[in-house]
Amino acid sequence: MTTTSAAATLDLAAIQRLERDLQPPLYAKREIALVRGEGAYLFDSEGQRYLDAMSNYGVAILGHADPAYADALADQLRTLTTGHQSFYSDVRAALLEALAGIAPAGLSRFFLSNSGAEAIEAALKFARVATGRTKIVAAKRAYHGRTLGALAATADPKYRTPFAPLALEVTHVPFDDADALANAVDATTAAVILEPIQGEGGVYPASDAYLRAARDVATERGALLIADEVQTGFRTGAPFAIDHAGVAPDVLATAKGLANGFPIGLTMATEAVASALPAGTHGTTFGGNPLACRAALSTLAILRERDLYARSAALGAEIVARVEGLGSPKIRQVRGRGFMVGIELKERVTPTLRALQGRSVLALPAGPTTLRLLPPLVWEAAQVDEFVEALRAVLG
Repeated sequence: MTTTSAAATLDLAAIQRLERDLQPPLYAKREIALVRGEGAYLFDSEGQRYLDAMSNYGVAILGHADPAYADALADQLRTLTTGHQSFYSDVRAALLEALAGIAPAGLSRFFLSNSGAEAIEAALKFARVATGRTKIVAAKRAYHGRTLGALAATADPKYRTPFAPLALEVTHVPFDDADALANAVDATTAAVILEPIQGEGGVYPASDAYLRAARDVATERGALLIADEVQTGFRTGAPFAIDHAGVAPDVLATAKGLANGFPIGLTMATEAVASALPAGTHGTTFGGNPLACRAALSTLAILRERDLYARSAALGAEIVARVEGLGSPKIRQVRGRGFMVGIELKERVTPTLRALQGRSVLALPAGPTTLRLLPPLVWEAAQVDEFVEALRAVLG
């Protein structure tokens, strides 16, 4: 009996029991077991279909079981799946060329790893080596990951406190406050790290003026500017959210959507930063493997060929306008860009998330009161209608 057929024999109760008994209790589990996906929809073990408004925290930007993407990965699986970066690779070379074509101005060197947290760790390490400094300035409400360096830059005590004290010295300042940022950056600062849109913290977009001020103060004081685009990459109507402000960072980290959910991380850097890195001081066994590179190549090609950046920009603006148009007294504010939308409520968000799931829509929280939408970029007008009608019913 194959693994697939064996898994197919498990009913919901068995799935729940095995995960509950064999995993550490780190996740607040929802009640359903997801077993299949198709386009903009997910299916549970009971056959119920759900509109996917979360894309697994932003990674499945092409939706689920896309035939072209699946064929590309199947072909690579039959060819070569793994290969260390101490050897050259045709697939990796092709991906690097594709990345060079979409990178913000000045970012010409690309380090491949396996996750967003790894991409951030690399960015922080690169900044320390390139500047010879140790201090990091980050924003309040920031979320940069859960490995120890990324965790130090993350603001929420919920994530930090169990692992304190953290070795990296980080100063957190109010987000979108240029004066506070300027007062925090000094001659000991290695880097300023910012999300162009804070995701986990509540979907708060930075103003273009703030991002330009961050660029200016970092340059003036000899620090680097790191753009954390782990979540914002590829879903705001452009390859990178910082592109909208016309700002070029020294380092950019991304991951989630780059390979449509296949584990990958990417740290982009300028020539000056890359040239400061001594050989052998950073690396990865799995990062940049041919299968991950093929997944990313396929994803970038589909995004371009199907014009999904433009679709996400247009439909994202429509979602914002239509949710605002509901006129619900329960909604405080709607924020976001492209397919990254936050709907801040005047009450805790959990009951609304549960009610949406009861109406076969899966969405996310972003803080205690904000409903977060990270839909696959394959949504069309029909899915927008479906979501808005479900939200209308849930909010009353």
